Amino acid sequence: MSIEQLLMEREIERLIAQYCHFIDHGEAARAVDLFTEDAVWDWPYGNITLAGRDGLLKGFTHRQKNIRRISRHISYNSLIEGTGPDTATGVVYFTLYRHDGEEERTVAPLEEAEVMIGEYRDIYHNTANGWRIHRRECVVSFVR
Repeated sequence: MSIEQLLMEREIERLIAQYCHFIDHGEAARAVDLFTEDAVWDWPYGNITLAGRDGLLKGFTHRQKNIRRISRHISYNSLIEGTGPDTATGVVYFTLYRHDGEEERTVAPLEEAEVMIGEYRDIYHNTANGWRIHRRECVVSFVR
């Protein structure tokens, strides 16, 4: 494996971690900056598709306004493959814990949390601002 391949994988793994952090901590605008201008974010389980940075910002901001939501996205088992000098694909497993309550809180009982396990099927583009998510399909395999 080349140094370039390792650097690409590391940069994309950081991108994945930043996405989880920004979404969980209500930083919609910062999360949107991780995507290309013409990105598509697809959540078939929730029948939601967001397109372009404006669509992403609208969708992520709507989620962020639900201040009663506590969530933690945990990503792992990233399999990233370069497909060209400035393109790559990735399959990233995720576990999502989320709780929508009737009051604002910082801790929620685990037994009350909705749990989803699935994978992100991603396409990445290397832009002038570094690697960005061009397409993200969120495929859910398990729900509780």
